[in-house]
Amino acid sequence: MSMGDFLSIQPSELKFPFELRKQSSCSMQLANKTDQYIAFKVKTTNPKRYCVRPNAGIVLPNSLCNVTVTMQAQKEAPADMQCRDKFLIQSVIAPNGATNKDVTQEMFNREGGKVIDEFRVRVVYIPANPPSPVPEGDEEGTSPGTSSAEDEIHKSSLPEAVSRKLKQSVGNSSFSEAWSLVSKLNEEKASAIKQNQKLLDELELTKKQTGQGRGGKGVSLVLLLFGLLVGILVGYFIRK
Repeated sequence: MSMGDFLSIQPSELKFPFELRKQSSCSMQLANKTDQYIAFKVKTTNPKRYCVRPNAGIVLPNSLCNVTVTMQAQKEAPADMQCRDKFLIQSVIAPNGATNKDVTQEMFNREGGKVIDEFRVRVVYIPANPPSPVPEGDEEGTSPGTSSAEDEIHKSSLPEAVSRKLKQSVGNSSFSEAWSLVSKLNEEKASAIKQNQKLLDELELTKKQTGQGRGGKGVSLVLLLFGLLVGILVGYFIRK
């Protein structure tokens, strides 16, 4: 906030959101901190670029006045987004009862020891649409968590149908859910391997305990049970 004998002005910088070929506006607030009528006038170093409304007027005693500054659409951006434009706000005591129509250039001439306050406000450009940060891993459409889960699927040596089903689940779920699914399937796989080994041991024992004829029937029965068990396990994984 800039302060003088007559007016306090806020803000101390005019910050314009800058976007090519689009107008941009901001405002200043002039506060009369006296018991007198105060006349003001706004000047700029680049009058073709800005429109000021009102550019002159009266601020009533202990009152506020809002001034809107509009920057015209620009065809090119300045180097490094730096702007050297400035505004000058002049203020002077006006006759009691004065209105905006009574403000003239002569009121701001320094004659006869007249006191004139002056404030300079600089212009700052800010990007209208600053780029948002892009999380790492989004550039190729996948996240590190998904890749790790798929690697775990390949290492697990599951049946192809089960692997496809798990990849679909990984693509539609979070990393924690995918990892939980991988762990569960690995546990099921370990249990199936253990059960298969048990069946093979029983098969070997049956071959030793039975003759050739009866052994053939026993082997066929065990193989049938083994095939049913594997089919049930694969079906269970695919339904997950």
